[in-house]
Amino acid sequence: MKPSSATARPKPQRITGVAHVFAAASYSIGGIRRLWQEAAFRHILLLVPACIILLAVCNARLVEYTVFAILFFCLIAVEALNTAIECLVDHLAPHWEEFARDAKDLGSLATMCMLFAIGTFIAAVVLRTIF
Repeated sequence: MKPSSATARPKPQRITGVAHVFAAASYSIGGIRRLWQEAAFRHILLLVPACIILLAVCNARLVEYTVFAILFFCLIAVEALNTAIECLVDHLAPHWEEFARDAKDLGSLATMCMLFAIGTFIAAVVLRTIF
């Protein structure tokens, strides 16, 4: 779907060199700002301190904190991609469409899989502590 000529904006010039690093960082900050608008992202951020406290109570090792951090960043990445899918689908299909439902459901499934992965990891750490 092409935008109408009245709303079309020119493509920004390509940024190269060291300036590209700073531009990429600003794009990432913009992504975090956009993601903050999502309740799911804010809920994920509430989950982190609870998991860290649980890991501390279980006397987690450095490697377990590291694995948790990696899983957490993967969850954030998947949630960002899920939000991107939702933004695109909402733009392409303002009315109900089966493909739109499928795309959103699949994005949600990806996020849920990451939540299950984190839950499984935390459960393994807790079980190691108990037994």
